[in-house]
Amino acid sequence: MVYKRFVEVGRVALIANGKYEGKLVVIADLVDQKRILCENPIHAIPRQVFKTQDINLTDLKINVPHGARGGVIKKHYLKDEIDSKWEKTAWAQKLAGRVAKRQLSDFGRFKSAS
Repeated sequence: MVYKRFVEVGRVALIANGKYEGKLVVIADLVDQKRILCENPIHAIPRQVFKTQDINLTDLKINVPHGARGGVIKKHYLKDEIDSKWEKTAWAQKLAGRVAKRQLSDFGRFKSAS
C-alpha cells in the first residue's frame, strides 16, 4: 500500500494555515470530502471546520468514535501522550529548529556561523 496517512476520525493533524498555524488538532468527524471537523481541548482550539488543504496529516492517531465530544478526545489524547510522541518526531524537531533559528540575535548567528 502506498499511502499510510488517511483522513479519518482520530487522526492527529497539524494546522498549516490560519489563526492556529503550527498547532495539533484531532479529527472528530468528516463533513464532506473537502472539510473536516477538528478540535484540541488541550491546546484550547475550539471545535471547528477546517479545509483539508489547510491541514497536514501526521502518523499519530487516537481511537475515538465519530463525533466524539471534547472530553473523550481530551482523555484519549492525554492517555496516548500525543504531545510527547509528536515532540520526538523528526518533523516536530525540524519545525522547532526553524523557530529557534528565527529567534537568534546577531551574536547567535555569528556563533553558529563560525
